[in-house]
Amino acid sequence: MNKEERVIKLIENLEGIFEIRTFLNHDPYKVLVRTILSQRTRDENTDQATNNLFDKYKDIYEVVEAPIDDIKGLIRPAGFYNVKASRIQEVSQILIDQYGGEVPDTVNELVKLPGVGRKTANCVMVFAFELPAIPVDTHVHRISNRLGLVDTKNPDDTEVELTKITPKELWIKLNDLMVQFGQNICKPISPDCEICPCSEICDYFRENI
Repeated sequence: MNKEERVIKLIENLEGIFEIRTFLNHDPYKVLVRTILSQRTRDENTDQATNNLFDKYKDIYEVVEAPIDDIKGLIRPAGFYNVKASRIQEVSQILIDQYGGEVPDTVNELVKLPGVGRKTANCVMVFAFELPAIPVDTHVHRISNRLGLVDTKNPDDTEVELTKITPKELWIKLNDLMVQFGQNICKPISPDCEICPCSEICDYFRENI
């Protein structure tokens, strides 16, 4: 089984046990802000901070006019709230000044925004615009290497390699399924290989179990 066939099998197996999730309501601005808040924190903290912020400030124009200390308090559950609050307002102002208050729908434009790297940009592409991209976070990077689909040292290289072996129509599913897989089964430490639906395509399982 070649690597493309293994990726297809991976996605088929994961779709059998996990549902594709979505962020908020596909509002590109809210997806972008949520992704900024998600950096270096857990999903439940991100969700709480995102809900706190948008329960009080409904759109980009309200956020950019909000007192910075108020934003800090609302997003505190996400951690690093001083940096993230400033970043959110900075990005919001740029979007208003340069993009008419709209979030761009290309990776090349998104990564021009301060603090927006390829993972964040690709998350916006997938979860806001439903456009093909592969966001590579710690789960996707770890699992792709553990399975033996790639042999890379950093997430950007993992993204490049995954785009080579994954059919484009499946890109949009890959992150969400692999994140749930990494949270529940293919954990960083002590993965639950005995119940793994992907052991047949896993180098780690073949070499260690």
